[in-house]
Amino acid sequence: MNLITGGTGLLGSHIIEQLRKRDQPVRALVRAESNTAWLKTQDVELVTGDLADAESLRNACQGVTCIYHAAARVGDWGPWHEFQTYTIDGTRKLVEAAIGSGVKRFIHVSSVSAYGHGNPHGKVFTEADPLGQDMYRWAYYSRAKVAAEEIVWKAHREGKLAVTVIRPSWIYGIRDRASIARQVDAIRTGKMKIIGDGKNKLNVVYAGNVALGAILAAENDKAIGEAYNCSSDGDLTLEQYYNAIADALGEPRPKKHIPYGLAYSLAFLLECWGHLIGKKTPPLVTRYSVWLMGRRCFFSADKARRELGWKPEVTYEEGIPMTVKWYLDREKKNAS
Repeated sequence: MNLITGGTGLLGSHIIEQLRKRDQPVRALVRAESNTAWLKTQDVELVTGDLADAESLRNACQGVTCIYHAAARVGDWGPWHEFQTYTIDGTRKLVEAAIGSGVKRFIHVSSVSAYGHGNPHGKVFTEADPLGQDMYRWAYYSRAKVAAEEIVWKAHREGKLAVTVIRPSWIYGIRDRASIARQVDAIRTGKMKIIGDGKNKLNVVYAGNVALGAILAAENDKAIGEAYNCSSDGDLTLEQYYNAIADALGEPRPKKHIPYGLAYSLAFLLECWGHLIGKKTPPLVTRYSVWLMGRRCFFSADKARRELGWKPEVTYEEGIPMTVKWYLDREKKNAS
């Protein structure tokens, strides 16, 4: 039995989809208030629980051989206590439950942002690089990801759990309820701005491809104790990415640019103001989003390709139009 946390989220749903295509049994941990409509189409066992509830995690882990831990407090805005509760403490409780239930494999989903937010021009990061470098004060998401990794690695070093860590980058794809909506709106309204010259290579990856990497790791004993950057489906610049979305929408391609340094400084000021007034929602732009889209460094996925035989099944040419179509179909359905 496979247990997936975060099954109602983007990556978790694709892990479930991939496992079910392989006729593998799946149990999904879901909150009581979660929308499980799609999950119910996948013939999976639903177990109500929460990362903050240790007892529910112990129940969910019974009879499980492999855990795909994709749940976390996602986003670059919000109070630290939420990242502490769900990403850090939740991971600790799940690891303890997994150990107590004799789970054989634990696939932990982290992020390339765990390496830090430095932006050395031309630097190519690999799994050999240290985590947690150049973190700014409010980088709660990234800091929590580092702390969560420390928990799973400790359990592995102590011989209590066979761990593999998957570090995706910016994930997109069908069932994305976050970034694609903002991008479509910005392109439609002509407000989209290209950070820098737009020639920087993006670390963007289709959710189904990351799911494939996680499953390949779970099936390969040589992956135990290893981390893998599932961080790129090939070469794609920021300009090419926005152009592909615009083309799929039938809208004009974005032409406006803003210098990286200016965008980053503006984001910092907006963050300061947001924290000062206790803003609940993120500002128009954050330093994390500027770094995500405009950085001149790159995160290599060569190790995953070499050791896992990971080859993205969905290319940018296929995935971006498919994602836009999914969003437009959903938009049309909601409007009717």
